[in-house]
Amino acid sequence: MENAKQTARELPRGFEKRPEKTGPVFRSGDPKGPGAPQSVNFRPGGRGPGGPGRMMGAEVEKAENASGTLKRLTAYFGKEKRNLILLCLAVVGVTLLSLAAPSVQGAAIDSIKDRLWDRLYLLAGSLLLVYLLNTGCSLAQSLLAATLSQGIVKRMRHDLFKKIDRLPIAYLDTHSNGDVMSRMTNDVENISNTVSQSLGSLVSGVLTVIGTVTIMFVYCWQLTLITMVTVILTVLVTKKMSSVMRKVYRKRSALLGRLNGQAEEMITGHAGVAAYNKQADVTAEFNGTSDELKKVSVKAEILGGSMGPIMNCISNIGFVIVAAFGGYFAYTGLITIGTISAFIIYAKQFSRPINEIAQLYGTIQTAVAGAERVFTLMDHGDEDDSGDRDLNGIRQGISFRNVNFSYLPGRQVLFDFSLDVRPGQKIALVGATGSGKTTIVNLLMRFYPIDSGEILIDGVNIREISRDALRKKTAIVLQDTVLFSDTVAGNIKYADPAGSDARMVYAAETSNISRFINRLPEGYDTFLKQAGAGLSHGQRQLMAIAHAVFADPEILILDEATSSVDTRTERRIQNAMANLMRDRTSLIIAHRLSTIRDADLIVVMDAGRVVETGTHDALLEKQGKYYELYMTQFEGRQT
Repeated sequence: MENAKQTARELPRGFEKRPEKTGPVFRSGDPKGPGAPQSVNFRPGGRGPGGPGRMMGAEVEKAENASGTLKRLTAYFGKEKRNLILLCLAVVGVTLLSLAAPSVQGAAIDSIKDRLWDRLYLLAGSLLLVYLLNTGCSLAQSLLAATLSQGIVKRMRHDLFKKIDRLPIAYLDTHSNGDVMSRMTNDVENISNTVSQSLGSLVSGVLTVIGTVTIMFVYCWQLTLITMVTVILTVLVTKKMSSVMRKVYRKRSALLGRLNGQAEEMITGHAGVAAYNKQADVTAEFNGTSDELKKVSVKAEILGGSMGPIMNCISNIGFVIVAAFGGYFAYTGLITIGTISAFIIYAKQFSRPINEIAQLYGTIQTAVAGAERVFTLMDHGDEDDSGDRDLNGIRQGISFRNVNFSYLPGRQVLFDFSLDVRPGQKIALVGATGSGKTTIVNLLMRFYPIDSGEILIDGVNIREISRDALRKKTAIVLQDTVLFSDTVAGNIKYADPAGSDARMVYAAETSNISRFINRLPEGYDTFLKQAGAGLSHGQRQLMAIAHAVFADPEILILDEATSSVDTRTERRIQNAMANLMRDRTSLIIAHRLSTIRDADLIVVMDAGRVVETGTHDALLEKQGKYYELYMTQFEGRQT
């Protein structure tokens, strides 16, 4: 074996030296992709990616129940009261100092005009102190916002992961892994970004607008009313441009999704495209979509990029208005020159928060929508945990009594299924795909509740047996083996990490995997990188069997454990399974009929019903459904 030839320093592909801290590490690919919620990071000044106004026309994901979601988010804020209070104080400090600076600067300018040098020095020192304090409060605001957001996100991730651990199997079977991962990563990250980058800006913006308008009215209400003209103009232009930009961004998103879909189809179906010589057609289709996307993207970039200059132009118009009317009012003695200087700064300070708040709207809505998705998952019912009786061995056996079951209402999968399994008996379930074989296992493991009938173990309904007790006495070896990014020992001992090493070695020897493990550079301490990606399928199956042997179950379930391996590897796995099934009550699901010839009883299923039962030889003599399946596999006969 090639892996066995590696030296201690050159580990095989898929392995790495054991890290200092070991344990199951769940890894997955990046759930982000076309259609996944994306995080938006705003830079200082409220500018989104690409410049001001870029988010105004973009698609915004909205929550269906925003008020209820915000109320639940508030509960998480309540657990971070100290940081929240300090953050509010820092925001108020930044706002007050920002409002004070123009007034001090205006008074300093008036001191220069009036040649009051002592007063000028005092005001200059005060202005320097204001700016220094403003900087300190801004730094504190950033630090506290980051601490607050990470504290909230930590609690939310903890609650969400804890919830995922309690979700029914039915939920995970009916929801994509990418969707669940997206809620854990993207949606929670959107909340984090909003709290850390947008919350302080939003509160500061509102306070700044209120404070600025108040001070401007105190200075000169006439000039304040004139300045409001630019605010009205800003609102009208923003509303109009946002409407146009929204349509363009929506079209760009649709075209981007179509382009990604075409690229994915081309890559995954390349062999088919080449086989039918359709390269020119798919290339022309892709180029057509790409050209259309280019045109729409250019238009979107132009519209997004123009928002900033237009807002700056309106802002500059405001400066001109303030300068013109302010000069006139100063000439008439209504205000001073220093007041004009302060007004120009206040006018800029007034328009900036309005633009920021408009731009923050999108990211806040997206964060609230993400929070709603997270809370929707948290609100889902937990897996049924009823029953308090223990399971001490299998003395009488397992009985299925008139079991009926449907995954979806109106689409029944099992019909009046009955079966008695004696202790230590090997029962094989065979039949075409969709006949209900795996469903029987799902019901026995209490992954799904049955519609009617009952399942008994030693005469006790499994609903009365503790779920933990039932599953501790059961082991499953699946077709798609699940290993974790841990050491070989950690994977074998997964059911009982405190189990002895001697028991682990026995499990490996019984499953015929010990020879391979001993050839690894670090033996049982070898770390399986990427959940055993470097192992062959047969090695992964043998590792899973070793895990099952170590668990020492009363009930053993083998679900298509050899369907994806070659004949030679299958023989090794069969030998390992024979050792594993010895003196255990076993249910075997198999498409390869060669693997169940020695079963004590073969149950043939068709469309959710039992159509035949018997031993291998007896069913062949009967020449019924099992005979047809057998002849199809071994003699190529048509059925």
